[in-house]
Amino acid sequence: MTIFSRRQILSHSGTLALAALLPAWPAAAAEAVAVADVSFPSAQTLQGKSLQLNGAGVRYKAVFKVYAAGLYLEKKAATPAEVQAQKGPKRLSVTMLRDIDSSELGKLFSRGMEDNLDRAVFSKLIPGVLRMSQIFSEHKMLKSGDNFSVDWLPGTGTLVTVKGQPQGEPFKEPEFFDALLSIWLGQQPADWKLKDALLGKG
Repeated sequence: MTIFSRRQILSHSGTLALAALLPAWPAAAAEAVAVADVSFPSAQTLQGKSLQLNGAGVRYKAVFKVYAAGLYLEKKAATPAEVQAQKGPKRLSVTMLRDIDSSELGKLFSRGMEDNLDRAVFSKLIPGVLRMSQIFSEHKMLKSGDNFSVDWLPGTGTLVTVKGQPQGEPFKEPEFFDALLSIWLGQQPADWKLKDALLGKG
């Protein structure tokens, strides 16, 4: 057998081996979704569960881009009720598109929850709302490119992570994650186009 033919065989064998491996490559190799130059992976892992990107979009204030947000769920959801009905882990990932005073952002989140919750429900969650505002106040400023996420972890609670650092103990109230999510998916969302985008309609 000539050296040339051996190379051909080795090359052919290598191609077959590579082809056999391709179906086993992880879903993470799938293309990410780019929103306002922010890349949202098509899938993320949380509590050992694979979450898929349900939708992503931009929060505008007037004509200015404030942040990009992506919602991750175990399965696709097209309505707030479908999102809420899912019992597994969930994640809202937010990346800033401009510098913003963190304490002001915390106040806006508190107002957003109050606007979208029944008065009795909001009153029950006031300690958590105040703590949420405090978390952002302590960071002084979120700059363009900074990221924070809000995770629902079954059996644990709601965990807020800012710039890659978990912010204290999880919020134990089971209603708190849905209350936070109402800022973006409630009857009076922060941005209607962003709401549609997070629900995969953008």
